[in-house]
Parts: sequence; C-alpha cells; structure tokens
Amino acid sequence: MEELTGKIISCAIEVHKKLGPGFLESVYQTALPMELAKHRLTVETQKGIKIFYDNKEIGLHRLDLVVEGHVIVELKTVKEFDDSHIAQLISYLKASGLKVGLLMNFAKEVLKIKRVVN
Repeated sequence: MEELTGKIISCAIEVHKKLGPGFLESVYQTALPMELAKHRLTVETQKGIKIFYDNKEIGLHRLDLVVEGHVIVELKTVKEFDDSHIAQLISYLKASGLKVGLLMNFAKEVLKIKRVVN
C-alpha cells in the first residue's frame, strides 16, 4: 500500500508543480486523474458510497477519487487542514470499507498531504 500511496503522492506533486496553488478544487480534481492515468493507475472520480444508519440507507456521498480501488484521495484548497477534514476522511474510510486515505491541500505553496489509516 505504501508503494501505491507513494505513486499517488508523486503524481499530486507533479500536478501541483505544473499548476501551482490558487485554483478551485475542481481544477485539481480534473488534473490529478489525468496524471494518475499517465502512470497507468486506475481512478474512479466522484465515486458514490452509500451511508447507512441502523442498517438503513440514509444517504449517498461522493468521494473525490478512489485509486486502484484501494485509496481514497480527498482534495482540498483550504488555508489549513483542520480536525473536521481528518474526521471526514475517517468517516469515508469507514463507510467505504477502505483502509487508507490521502488528504491533499493544493492551496499552499508546498503541497500538504496527510495520510490516514483506518
């Protein structure tokens, strides 16, 4: 899994290098899958996951990216990560049954990345 997350991070750094900070999140959500595909990684964008409560479906959430069916990648363009961003990713991991997520902040001069394991 570390090799896969390393490849994802490398692709994200390349996108950040080419585009720089300052764009809307949607720009990075378009560019990163393109870069991942160049490296022959499979990417699902806006993958829907059902949210359950007491075994009843109560909603649907869309994940920014799921890479190789194993890693959730959530993209942000915020001043700083806060606890709610990490809590959100942990909730997505639980709801999806996946174990590893990457939180990426493209708004900074240097790409900020937080790896979360559930």
